[in-house]
Amino acid sequence: MIDRIDHLVLTVRSIEATCDFYTRCLDFERVDTANGPTALRFGEQKINVHQSDRTFEPKARRPTEGSADLCLVASVPLTDVLDRLDQHQVAIELGPVERQGALGAMESIYFRDPDDNLVEVSRYHDESSNVLTRPSDRAGRS
Repeated sequence: MIDRIDHLVLTVRSIEATCDFYTRCLDFERVDTANGPTALRFGEQKINVHQSDRTFEPKARRPTEGSADLCLVASVPLTDVLDRLDQHQVAIELGPVERQGALGAMESIYFRDPDDNLVEVSRYHDESSNVLTRPSDRAGRS
């Protein structure tokens, strides 16, 4: 019935600071829409960014800065992600550590964005797990 997540919303103190962080540190693409939210696009998903004093309706009952906990899947080795974060003086809170993701075993690192949201970046041990397929597509694999 549900295929995937299209987008999530982050409530932030500053759209500029948030977009700067995610574009510099994780290579997201900033997308500004007239009369709509700013978004950060990556892969086939996006994160809409709402500034806490200028949100859009409808919205979460209690949108709060720093309350998110995101897990992102990297398309490159985690060492590349760690190098990039180090270049931008982003402190690693935990990792690399072993975790179980939606598609199996993975390795993860954790850090905070400018609003103190927890950001987990992971890489599946089986690189083919980085590509999500529908259950009916996986059934035919050998």
